[in-house]
Amino acid sequence: MTKHVHWNGQLNQEGFDILNGDGGCIVTPTKVGYIIMTSDRAGLERKFEAKERNRNKPGVVLCGSMAELRELAQLTPEIDAFYQKHWDEDILLGCILPWKPEAYEKLKAYGDGREELMTDVRGTSCFVIKFGVAGEQIAKEMWEKEGKMVYASSANPSGKGNRGKVEGIGERIENTVDLVIEADDYVASIQPDKTVETRYEQGVMVSMVDKDGKLIPEQGAGSRSIDNCPVVIRKGLDIDKIMMHLSDHFNSWNYRQGEYY
Repeated sequence: MTKHVHWNGQLNQEGFDILNGDGGCIVTPTKVGYIIMTSDRAGLERKFEAKERNRNKPGVVLCGSMAELRELAQLTPEIDAFYQKHWDEDILLGCILPWKPEAYEKLKAYGDGREELMTDVRGTSCFVIKFGVAGEQIAKEMWEKEGKMVYASSANPSGKGNRGKVEGIGERIENTVDLVIEADDYVASIQPDKTVETRYEQGVMVSMVDKDGKLIPEQGAGSRSIDNCPVVIRKGLDIDKIMMHLSDHFNSWNYRQGEYY
């Protein structure tokens, strides 16, 4: 049986060490449930095998700092300010973005082909911030100490939620990963007014690219009715706050639940 440990509020050194090795794969709590974290191609292969998941969706890059996000993803000043607002307010946010050319070259330079599993056919990925302290601690340490990125997917059979309960990750994932960091109490504390049935099990996702994967242009304060604009493609935790921030940062944005993703 895979080892279980309870998160004590501090960096989980064992989880960090596993991801810093070759092919490591762990389960970690977030604000909306549990995720599988990996850091290389071998780990990603294990993740896909565990979830039995299609490979046509953009990979998720967990950013432990704004500095990491800025080094990896293409951003306009408007998108940067939008992310910074959510960072400052500790709001989970994921946006579909293109990679910076130099960052993508670094991804390819690992030589294990992980870029094939981390990007979609357009060359984009989902870059996520403020996803939950336990995972943020590991992602930040990996980037700042080792210069390594951390990748993720939800820790449940594809298409099914884990309900924020470690028991909901399922036997297949349980038997595949090297370590399970449990914190049902932390997950429940994020949405204290919700029940297991009514709580959000995912974060909001916003597309910041056009249909070809190109970064949307800046709008500017005077622009109106822009078609090539941010698109909310998945609702989730703090959707109300994120839509308000979209309205504050962009005169034009769209809502298309489920589009592409």
